[in-house]
Amino acid sequence: MKAVVFPGQGAQFPGMGKSLYESNSEAKELFEKANQILGFRITDIMFEGTDQALKQTNVTQPAIFLHSVILAKTTPGFKPDMVAGHSLGEFSALVANGALAFEDGLRLVYQRAMAMQEACEINPSTMAAILGLADEKVEEICAEIENEIVVPANYNCPGQLVISGSNKGIEIACEKMKAAGAKRALPLPVGGAFHSPLMEPAREKLQTAIENTTFNEPSCPVYQNVSTTAVIDIAEIKANLIAQLTAPVKWTQSIQQMVKDGALEFIECGPGKVLQGLIKKIHTEAQVSGL
Repeated sequence: MKAVVFPGQGAQFPGMGKSLYESNSEAKELFEKANQILGFRITDIMFEGTDQALKQTNVTQPAIFLHSVILAKTTPGFKPDMVAGHSLGEFSALVANGALAFEDGLRLVYQRAMAMQEACEINPSTMAAILGLADEKVEEICAEIENEIVVPANYNCPGQLVISGSNKGIEIACEKMKAAGAKRALPLPVGGAFHSPLMEPAREKLQTAIENTTFNEPSCPVYQNVSTTAVIDIAEIKANLIAQLTAPVKWTQSIQQMVKDGALEFIECGPGKVLQGLIKKIHTEAQVSGL
């Protein structure tokens, strides 16, 4: 069975999507439609912008979504048996399997980006990557920290867990992780504590937007970050999508479940190769490639 996976924030790079725009008339049409929907020429920033310009949340999230989804839509014979996306990539996955229309997916991603940006401004916070420590130990240390918010946020692959929380909480956690034997405890250059309770203001806004959006019957199951299992029920898809902002991304568990359910081949659809590397660490025998 063929699984297609979609990257999240961090996969962006200057020039992303440019060759697709220039070589495919359908892709060009979709990019131009996106410029109209967003009310600014995101393609100018994607194709010609700097690293810094691409790092703005209101640009990063729709840019990665557009690159991923347009690549899927313009690939001949694109027909996955199952899909999954890392955080933001879940929206790309839901357009790819027909659960969301392109336009609706883009609007939701943009609203999500703006809501997350606002939540970051309300609660200054951050994230850190913990390398070389068992997931259980990371969870235990997070739970021990009092009077500060610190939670596991991204289960990326065995030995790589990203934590999320208040600035002080992350500082304390990094010291404790190193003392417990972590190879590295690396603060990340992000705007805030994504996938933590500090994203609650964004979750409330996104909930309203998702509830007012039409979802369709998907063509194949989506393995969502929150549940990690095959989902086709529309009500469940929406509930998981809303919960995702304040809950951890269980990527390791999702890939393990996809393998159990028969995934033999994983194809990354979108900018970069981050997910291919993570999947090889989660399941060494997996066949991985990019579109």
